Amino acid sequence: MNIERDIDLVHDLIARPAETSWVEFKKDNVDPKMIGVRCAALANAARVDGKDCAYMLWGIDDTDHNIVGTAFDPDTTKVGNQPLQMWLAQCLTPSIAFTFRLVQCPKGRVVLLEVPAATSAPVAFDGVPYIRIGSATPKLTDYPERYRQLIAAMQPYTWEHGVARQYVSGDDVLKLLDYAQYFRLTDQPLPDNRNGIFERLEAERLIREDVGGKWSITNLGAILFATDLSRFDQALARKAVRFIAYNGTNRAATVTHRHEGQLGYAGGFERLVNYINGLLPRNEQIGMALREAHPLFPELAIRELVANALIHQDMTVRGAGPQIELFKDRIEITNPGRPLVRVERMIDLPPRSRNEALASLMRRMKMCEEQGSGLDKVIAVVEIFQLPPPLFREEEASMQVVLYGPRTFANMSVEERIRACYHHAILKFLSGDRMKNASLCERFGIESRNAAQASNIIKRALEADLIKAADPEHPRAGYVPIWA
Repeated sequence: MNIERDIDLVHDLIARPAETSWVEFKKDNVDPKMIGVRCAALANAARVDGKDCAYMLWGIDDTDHNIVGTAFDPDTTKVGNQPLQMWLAQCLTPSIAFTFRLVQCPKGRVVLLEVPAATSAPVAFDGVPYIRIGSATPKLTDYPERYRQLIAAMQPYTWEHGVARQYVSGDDVLKLLDYAQYFRLTDQPLPDNRNGIFERLEAERLIREDVGGKWSITNLGAILFATDLSRFDQALARKAVRFIAYNGTNRAATVTHRHEGQLGYAGGFERLVNYINGLLPRNEQIGMALREAHPLFPELAIRELVANALIHQDMTVRGAGPQIELFKDRIEITNPGRPLVRVERMIDLPPRSRNEALASLMRRMKMCEEQGSGLDKVIAVVEIFQLPPPLFREEEASMQVVLYGPRTFANMSVEERIRACYHHAILKFLSGDRMKNASLCERFGIESRNAAQASNIIKRALEADLIKAADPEHPRAGYVPIWA
């Protein structure tokens, strides 16, 4: 922990005109039960008030907030035969990562207790949840309105608003973040003064005020606009995109290219997409529809799938970030975290993102689809190129999309043909149309004299319960997805 920041934090807290629901001062009252009750109350009150942490300070006169010093030592204090901190951890539920810190201020010794705000449930001491109302600490159940406020405030943890780096000077903020890129990508003029720059970055929640005139850079600011992610902690640095190209069809093949991202997503996205497209071999004849030179994989599909991996990853999975692997016959895009939407409904259902602020800002910067998941565009361009259908695969703790290179209808597996039929039915349904034998023939490049091949695929898709007749009374009316 930064010693200078702790000193500034103490001075910032004691400068307040009075105690608040999330700040309390003590001289030398170190009664263990009192501390336990306050921990629960402060954690709950901080969440209601929209604070990340609450604080309790010893060595402060609670009448005039002057530093008077304290002899309290939380490291040596015991409750019975147990260390105070272990005893507190056992008495507080759910467990919270509180910390005691000794702050040697110029005017005296202060003990600072930092209590993180409640997240998953109201924090209780000995099974009883408490709340702070002014300087009082009543039971939470005695104030049902406060209880409802707390429950409403305890939304799932929002990773984007967490702190990536705290106590940063204004000069260092401008070095650590590519602020000019933010203004360029959001189509805003660059302010002609520092105050204007910081005002916009703060309004966007890329930074926020810390103590002592310093700033905190949020995870959202760092992951999007870092000039070098390695200058942040390792957990955030591992969220950089990793790209590997193999000279073969499996991971045992020789690695020909490797790219470890260092820029934030906003600064590095276009470069990454262009880098990947620059490595793709060109195909002179793809299916029956296109006969010009085109990349092995459609550029639009790569762009949308990479953007989706960045947006929909689970940022709380430590030690893992998006990974892109290019093989001779396919490209695999993997992101940490299981999908929030069933893989078979990803094309048609509205996307659900764990990272709403990240998704919203990336869409405003036109890095991905404005509405929807963009996967319908991916499927559409795959059909134009008459490629095998993408595979959406849910792993134990990750999501993977596999985009395949050109392969003739004869070389597609039965499973791929059925999946392509299902995807085609979805696209037709989303456009207000219905899949028919003729449209499926066109999707696969099947000549009309071989239409029975399409009929066989439709039959198998019906048996797999992926599609159904749009009108059972009129078989020629076409087919729709089974859920339609």
